[in-house]
Amino acid sequence: MEQKGGGGQHALSLFGLFLFLVAMPFFLQMGGGRWLLAEVLPGQVPHGSLAIQSLRTEPKDDEKSAAAAVWGIEDVEFQQKNAIHRNAESLKVTQEVLDKMKDFSYLKSNFYTVDARTALLEGDINVDEALSMDFSIEPTLEEPKVLIFHTHTNEAYADSDMSKGLEEGICGVGEELKRILEEDYGIGVLHHMGVYDVVDGVGQREGAYERSGPAVEEILKQYPSIEVCIDMHRDGIAEDTKLITEVDGKTCAKVMFVNGICRLNKDGQAEPVTWLENKYIKENLAFSLQMNTLAGQNYPGFMRKIYLNPYRFILHYMPRSALIEVGAQTNTKQEALNAMEPLAKVLAEVLLEDTP
Repeated sequence: MEQKGGGGQHALSLFGLFLFLVAMPFFLQMGGGRWLLAEVLPGQVPHGSLAIQSLRTEPKDDEKSAAAAVWGIEDVEFQQKNAIHRNAESLKVTQEVLDKMKDFSYLKSNFYTVDARTALLEGDINVDEALSMDFSIEPTLEEPKVLIFHTHTNEAYADSDMSKGLEEGICGVGEELKRILEEDYGIGVLHHMGVYDVVDGVGQREGAYERSGPAVEEILKQYPSIEVCIDMHRDGIAEDTKLITEVDGKTCAKVMFVNGICRLNKDGQAEPVTWLENKYIKENLAFSLQMNTLAGQNYPGFMRKIYLNPYRFILHYMPRSALIEVGAQTNTKQEALNAMEPLAKVLAEVLLEDTP
């Protein structure tokens, strides 16, 4: 049945849309853009929604899309001879491989997945500098040196029963990483399991980073001994995709480092997000690149490509900051737990001058 006055209402709607489009440029110039993007860009991003939609925006043709369904560092032949040394330890990267990594197009295509809303610029990473940067710490169990926390505390795996507690999901994986770092490498860990993705008893991922940030700041003030900050997540992918690999005879969930570079594309140009400052972007990028390089050598296929996001997450508090995605909702808990041993080994090789 046709409603009376429908044509007039339609005309008013079009007129309202016209006024909105006319006013938008002035609104943005007055700083309204920050408010407009508040639900998407209040400093971070609801990562679960990005995982399925935005991570696949760059590939266009079917062949690229199929290849991008599961990202992984392309096989690189690492050899023992003529290794490039990073201070006291060696990354065991040959000069040949190092020369390849210095080629920006090679580095970008083999080591990174870049979200379409941002850009990796050639001047962002100096490979020599990044691989030689010293991230070593003095290990001790007397005080925490590493902080592990979970901005999305309730992320679960295929067989998780979250009614049994947070350790059924990503928090249990963080607890396993803590155990290995302490028992095998003598690195004290503070594992914080504060909940930031639930508000008033209801799941609420938007704003989770803004809620976890103050808590992290307070922890770092309370424990000045902490030198490494890890926000551990579980990714979200297409249901028909499984992120698994074999490491030392065990089926492991694949792991991915995420870097936020505080830069958005605007009118075809990459511009800094001025209200998302991070003075440690260079160090953050070097930290993840060193670990990805080591993992490619020791555990081929274990690491996915480093994902570059336009935002910041919780990576701006210290140079040794990392956001780590351990598998996805299609992995089992055991696959995620199995991934902690090789991940701990990679972390230890970067953080310790002499790895046990």
